[in-house]
Amino acid sequence: MKTITIVSILVLSSFSSYADVLQTRRVDSVTGAKTWEIQVDGVFFSLTQLLPDQVRAFYVNRGFTLAQIEPYASSCVYMTVLRNDNAPGVIHYVSGNWPVSVNGRHYELVPVNQWVERLSGSGVKKSAVIAFRWAQFPPEQEYRPGGDWNQGMLSM
Repeated sequence: MKTITIVSILVLSSFSSYADVLQTRRVDSVTGAKTWEIQVDGVFFSLTQLLPDQVRAFYVNRGFTLAQIEPYASSCVYMTVLRNDNAPGVIHYVSGNWPVSVNGRHYELVPVNQWVERLSGSGVKKSAVIAFRWAQFPPEQEYRPGGDWNQGMLSM
């Protein structure tokens, strides 16, 4: 089985000038949130800004207090979608390997397990922590050709 590690290239290029030719950018007319999409070699990848109030509302509805979810809501959160429409093999990624830089400044993705530990230690109900975990983009995954996909939140 052929494994493709194209996703790290897509993440790198999604903020570079090279990707300007390949990527689509949209701005939501109501919220002003930006979406970046790129489709290369049968792989679709998108990042959509989630505004802090959107994140707060989502998690308060799942059992968090505003104070408990505020550190996450005030971080930089994106809805992330990755889909293997028809790449020539399985896509495998490890999001911890995704370097992100904007205007020459390097940012780290905050690992899901780090958020889970932080939230668990702040008195958040177990059911809310489980809901949080399930809403995150998986830290590592494989997607087979033919439309295998997932979505979730990423934070930096």
